[in-house]
Amino acid sequence: MKRWLYGSLILAMMLATCGVSPLRADDDKRRERVLYNAKIFTGEPQHPYAEAIAIRGDKIVAVGTRSEASFAVEADAESIDLQGKMLLPGFIDSHIHAVHGGVSLITADVTDKMGSVSELVAFAADAKKSGKGMRGDLLYIGGLPLAFWSKTEDLNAHFNSGPYANQPVYLSGMDGHTGWANHALLQRAGITKEFIASLSEAERPYYGIGANSEPNGFAVDLGNDKIQTVVPEITKEQIIEAGRAAVHYLHSLGITSWLDAIADTRTLTAYRYLSEHGELTAHVAAMALVNPRNDPIQELAAAQKLRKDFSGLPNLTIPGIKVFADGVAEIPSQTAALTKPYNNTGKSGFLLFDPAAFAALVTAADKQGLIVHVHALGDRAVKETLNGIAAARKANGNSGLPHTLTHVQIADPEDIPRFHELGAIAALQLFWATAEPDSVDLLKPYIAPELYRWQYPARSLLDNLATISGASDWPVSTPNVFFAIYQAETRKGPEGVLDASQRVPREAMLYAYTINSARALNQQDTVGSLAPGKQADFIIVDRDVLTVPVEEFRETKVLQTVVAGKTVYQSRLP
Repeated sequence: MKRWLYGSLILAMMLATCGVSPLRADDDKRRERVLYNAKIFTGEPQHPYAEAIAIRGDKIVAVGTRSEASFAVEADAESIDLQGKMLLPGFIDSHIHAVHGGVSLITADVTDKMGSVSELVAFAADAKKSGKGMRGDLLYIGGLPLAFWSKTEDLNAHFNSGPYANQPVYLSGMDGHTGWANHALLQRAGITKEFIASLSEAERPYYGIGANSEPNGFAVDLGNDKIQTVVPEITKEQIIEAGRAAVHYLHSLGITSWLDAIADTRTLTAYRYLSEHGELTAHVAAMALVNPRNDPIQELAAAQKLRKDFSGLPNLTIPGIKVFADGVAEIPSQTAALTKPYNNTGKSGFLLFDPAAFAALVTAADKQGLIVHVHALGDRAVKETLNGIAAARKANGNSGLPHTLTHVQIADPEDIPRFHELGAIAALQLFWATAEPDSVDLLKPYIAPELYRWQYPARSLLDNLATISGASDWPVSTPNVFFAIYQAETRKGPEGVLDASQRVPREAMLYAYTINSARALNQQDTVGSLAPGKQADFIIVDRDVLTVPVEEFRETKVLQTVVAGKTVYQSRLP
């Protein structure tokens, strides 16, 4: 017996012991199946629950009782008893960097593994020896917790001597905005004492400065971008491997679609390869990055060219553009745009666009049928982004395009009702809504109390009828939907509870990760819920996620993930 066939039979027997029969991935477009004796959450607010679903090929034909599902198919349709297990629509992540997340899976990434500089030093030595962290002659370590940026003296002591005296080292922050470079890399990037002295007052905060006005290696946003210009990119083969790893990993978490928030050419090239080889088994909506400070006509023309260059690929679309309104709020970065100054500097962060120019950009993009997806973290960034969307709605009428603000870490309460009024989506990473060092120690002492109390205002958005979509920003944080919903419902962390009044019930979060995220991708007519005519994307999980105690909820495991009627993931749980 061939090894692959033996493995398939063993897997089928394992799945049978957990009460889940694998759905065969064949090419029969007329193949009919009824899955019954299930607890089904449909994602359809008017009909949220069912007990059976009928599928023909890659489409859903009926959802309801077993008799209703059976009536919609032929008498010889296959019947699959789910033995009371729960079936949900496939999850959709409305703000993720999937290919970059895949890079973290195949390279030297310390996310969730690191608590001290000594541990980092040991990890770096292993990454150098194995080659997993090497890019040319540079040692690259990813996923550094933000707390490490207060330890620049220790980083300089360990990574500028001995084996690293002449070798460039780059430590990438887990937030995607920050990083640290040793002396060898700073010299290569041209970041010297003289360079720091030449910077304007507006430019200097992007660089960490130590004793005697020397750069201490830390950099954020524009400063980090300058370092990145001399950091070797991974190879084309590695980026494809990363994309493949991301697809498999996300399917194992029940994620069947996502919005990739920065669609650069390398990322899109990886998606194109996977699509052309039948390996892109998820629906990907990728956003073209534009610079709001440049001419909007030229920026949108470049985005439209990117759409044309990557058109016609199965499971890949480029429905809009991505814009940065600001940076991040935690010390020492403090680049998020606030309406009140940071307590330690007297400065209010950086708004990365001129409001009038941004309004013109949104209006032009909306007229061209492009979704505008904006990183807006501080309350001023949120306010000005909503102002830009309001200008587009006034100029063009309501196009129905799901313009989106992602992160919304801090919002002015007067702006919260505007999300519903403008039809703007809030793509929230509520895994971050936890009382931990990043949200307390690195933030609370440094911003005005009246701003801090509106951190991750999820329940206020929900109560004001805003559409909340679920998002992870992976690899910044885990893409595990169950972990994120647990945090949204409890807001618990190692330092207590982060404003219990902003807790969101889990059923609302299930809508956030299904039909609401489908809206953020502008694909709500084809995915995001279980309804006749929609694509058969669904998952089967090991417990009733609507009724289990909250502490058990986060332990939920995906048993099976199905996309377009074909199984793309099977659990190996006994």
